[in-house]
Amino acid sequence: MRLGFNTRVSFPAGEAARGLREGIELFQAAEALGYQSGWAYQRHFDNYLSSPLPFFAAAGQHTSRITLGSAVIPARYQEPVLLAEAAGTTDLLTGGRLQLAFSSGNNTWDAVFGGVATDARTEGQRRLARFLSAVAGDTLHTVTAGSGPTGPVAGTELKVTPHSPGLRDRIWYGSGSIASAENAARQGLRLITGTILHDVPAGDSFPVHQARLIGAYRAVWAGAHDTPPPPVAVAASILPGTTKALRETYAAYDLERRTHGPAASRPQGALNPTMTATLPPGIVMSPVHHGEPDDVITAVLADPGLSAADEVVLFLPPAFGLAENVRLLSDLTGTVAPALGWKPS
Repeated sequence: MRLGFNTRVSFPAGEAARGLREGIELFQAAEALGYQSGWAYQRHFDNYLSSPLPFFAAAGQHTSRITLGSAVIPARYQEPVLLAEAAGTTDLLTGGRLQLAFSSGNNTWDAVFGGVATDARTEGQRRLARFLSAVAGDTLHTVTAGSGPTGPVAGTELKVTPHSPGLRDRIWYGSGSIASAENAARQGLRLITGTILHDVPAGDSFPVHQARLIGAYRAVWAGAHDTPPPPVAVAASILPGTTKALRETYAAYDLERRTHGPAASRPQGALNPTMTATLPPGIVMSPVHHGEPDDVITAVLADPGLSAADEVVLFLPPAFGLAENVRLLSDLTGTVAPALGWKPS
C-alpha cells in the first residue's frame, strides 16, 4: 500500500505567493513523514494552482524522493506538444518523479481558450492522444524540402526534446466512470479515481461503485495487455481526529460537504461553483471518514473502494492551512495508515 495526498495548493485572495511557498513546504513535510506521492489539482481562474508543471519543478528542487503528480489536468485546453516539452523538462529536473494524470475536460472555459467543432470529450481525447505520442518520443513530423532557409534539412524527423525515457509509463487518467476507466485501460494509462463519480446506477453507493470501476479497469487491462495492470490510486477523505477539537473540526467539514457539495471548504475569495449538494442523477460524492482513529480505521477497512486500491491519496480540505494539513498528514501516518499495511518510504 502506497500513501499519498492531494492538495489544490489553495490560497486566500491576494496571497498566491504565500500559498505556493506553503505548497512546497507541504510536499517537504509529507516526504519527511514517509509519504510516497503528492498530487496537486489544476484549476483555472481561481484561488488554486493553475499551472502544475512549474510548481512541480520547484517542489522537486526541495524534495528528493516523493513523486509529484497532477490530479488532474483537463486535456481539452492543453497544447499537447508544448505540454510534452514542459513535462519532459520537469521530469528530468525532478529525477524522473513526475506523474501526470489527465481528464478529457469540459467546455467550461471555451469563451477564454476557444471552442471546437467537436464535443469537449472528443477534443480532449484527441489532444491526449497527441500528447501521449509526443511524450513517448514518436516522430511528430518529417521535414520536407519546403521548410525554409532557417529550418532543418529535408528528411529530418521532429521529436519532442528533451525526451524523458519512462515518462509515458507514468501517465494516469483521472476516471469518474466505468466507461472512462475501461478506455484508460485500453490506452495503457494508469488509473486514479477522485471524490466524485459519474454514471452511477441508482442504489450503488460511492464505495461500491468505486470498487466496480477499479475491477472493470483491471479486467479490460488484462484483455488488452500482456503485462499486469499497474497500481490503482484512489483519492479519499480520511480524517482521524486525535483530539476532541480535531474531531469537531472534521465533523464540521463533513457537514459542510454534505450540505454544500463541491462548494464546501473554499479559501477566501474562491469562485462559487454551480454544483450544489443536490447532485444531478448519477453523480455521487465520496464519504468523509472521520471520528476517533479506531472508528476511522474500521470504516476505511470496510470501504470496498479503498480496499481495492493500491494507493490511497488523502484529499486535503481546500480551506485548510499549512499547519492543519501537516497535522492531518502526520495523524494519518500514526493511526490509520499502518492498519492498511502502509510503511513509510
